[in-house]
Amino acid sequence: MPAAERNFTIAHISDIHCGGPHFMPSLMDRAIGEINDLQPDLVICTGDLTTFGFKHEFAQAKSYLDRLECESLVVVPGNHDSRNVGYVHFEQLFGARNSVLHLNGVSVVAVDSTEPDLDHGQIGRGRYRWIEEQFGSEEAEEAELKIFVLHHHLLPVPGTGRERNVVYDAGDAIECLQRAGVNLVLSGHKHVPYAWRLEDLFIVNTGTVSSLRLRGNTRPCYNVVEISGSHVDVWRKYPFHGQERIIQFSTETLSFEKYTARIESEVTSHT
Repeated sequence: MPAAERNFTIAHISDIHCGGPHFMPSLMDRAIGEINDLQPDLVICTGDLTTFGFKHEFAQAKSYLDRLECESLVVVPGNHDSRNVGYVHFEQLFGARNSVLHLNGVSVVAVDSTEPDLDHGQIGRGRYRWIEEQFGSEEAEEAELKIFVLHHHLLPVPGTGRERNVVYDAGDAIECLQRAGVNLVLSGHKHVPYAWRLEDLFIVNTGTVSSLRLRGNTRPCYNVVEISGSHVDVWRKYPFHGQERIIQFSTETLSFEKYTARIESEVTSHT
């Protein structure tokens, strides 16, 4: 199918936090239902499936993700998942912590950015060459959109207080992604959604889909990425409460438009 006619939809969820006191099953149930109704081509989950990295928390998270009616699922661990040697359970239930997917003109490279028992993140210079090789493969070279996935954010997020958890090697990592021709970076971590353009990169993080551990007036949410040829729309969806566009951009011209989010002061009875 010509690139101009190709449509591709990604549901991006993050920071589920099964096992924690702020986890809301009703939010997760609703999000799964909405995503299944959407029938995306790919679901990406950017970590913090659990709160303490315990095996039963991973089992609960997997029981939710197994209900997604999508054949393609990309999952990376978050810092909470690497607590208490939780990455062992992650590998048993979800497979490798780093993965590559080429699907219908979209190439995804997903990397574990966590460090055991630490909240900060790191890509590591030992992986830069591997990342560039994956995006330089024959399949990726033919892709219309190249996406890099990690848990931690590469840039500071407004409205999150004192900045502590940007990826330690963010500068070198961003330069690596630029060399690799990446178009879009997807992440989670801070529970506050935001979007940037940085040179040729568009960097979009989502909030928490099912936790009430929220900063300020942010609300539980997840993102939907709609790709039509070289045009990309990113929508923020609130379980039970509709959606709003975050950003739209062109991978050809790099022109873009960002949108201001509605601020809600209350979390309704559904959540």
